[in-house]
Amino acid sequence: MSQPIPRKPRPVRFIRFFRFIRFFRTAVAAAVVGLIAGFRTTAQEIPRIVDLTPVAGEVQLRFTAPAGFNSRLERSADLVTWQAVYTFPRTAAVQQYLDPAARWTDTRYFRVLQLTETNALTGDHLNTDDGDVIIHPVNHSSFVMRWKDQVIYADPVGGAALYKNLPRPTLILITDVHSDHLDSVTVSGLGATNATVIAPAAVLPQLATAVRAVTRVLTNGASLTLPTLQVDAVPMYNTTAARLSYHTKGRGNGYVVTLGGRRIYVSGDTEDIPDMRGLRNIDAAFVCMNLPFTMDVTQAASAVREFQPRTVYPYHYSDSNVTRFKQLVGTNLPVEVRLRKWY
Repeated sequence: MSQPIPRKPRPVRFIRFFRFIRFFRTAVAAAVVGLIAGFRTTAQEIPRIVDLTPVAGEVQLRFTAPAGFNSRLERSADLVTWQAVYTFPRTAAVQQYLDPAARWTDTRYFRVLQLTETNALTGDHLNTDDGDVIIHPVNHSSFVMRWKDQVIYADPVGGAALYKNLPRPTLILITDVHSDHLDSVTVSGLGATNATVIAPAAVLPQLATAVRAVTRVLTNGASLTLPTLQVDAVPMYNTTAARLSYHTKGRGNGYVVTLGGRRIYVSGDTEDIPDMRGLRNIDAAFVCMNLPFTMDVTQAASAVREFQPRTVYPYHYSDSNVTRFKQLVGTNLPVEVRLRKWY
């Protein structure tokens, strides 16, 4: 999908924190930071980093930003090479970002850029060998990923109006037949006939006739290679006796999407099955947790500790205690837990 090329943003202000910030992880103290002014060409209001505080081994950053502009947070280890971290929405408020990755680096610099484009997709950036994937949670099990000209929707439900300000999909992944994963009206309303839809066979009868024509059915273990990415269908099912009727083995799909040298896992509805625990080299994982339909936070954390994705997003969690999930994953493995707003 063709999108307008954004104009180059202006660097405005950045912050450095030093190695001894590690010493203050558990201390109750003000942030130990050095503030380095950036440059600006006009006197207009610009994003400003106002605080950087160590919190339990992570770093809490706050900045202010003017209304009407997207802002992008970037970080660097050397002030030469910068990586995008998060694109924030156009709101006149103090923005916050918790950097869990800080524990694995001795020195890190931050800066905030004001973007001039008006249709930037907001969310986390996952750096790849060929541009960034931007990850935008929508609700419960629904989210959008954008990479280059690919816009990937996972389990879009809730009505097309929910997605009206988002780019149209080029690829739609559907994991199962339940209504929190499959809504035929929403799928049709998103212009699915102009996209590729991937779904398990059980989903096909519930799709509109025109959507079925562009749907590729994958069974567990099957793969589909598209011009710039690959999708592998992986199992998702229940194993606990009292939950077996919710998700039978072979009916639904989880997915591993490979693009730009990165592997992104979408669990769908599942317990901590051997197929999940056996995953390797996962860069980002969306892992479900909610009882009684899938698994509890203890099961989910145990599985994550075994297959060790570089980044994990708890999603599809309803009223599950995701803070407890993060605690159970712990800090002694190179796994970054990102808690995002899904509800």
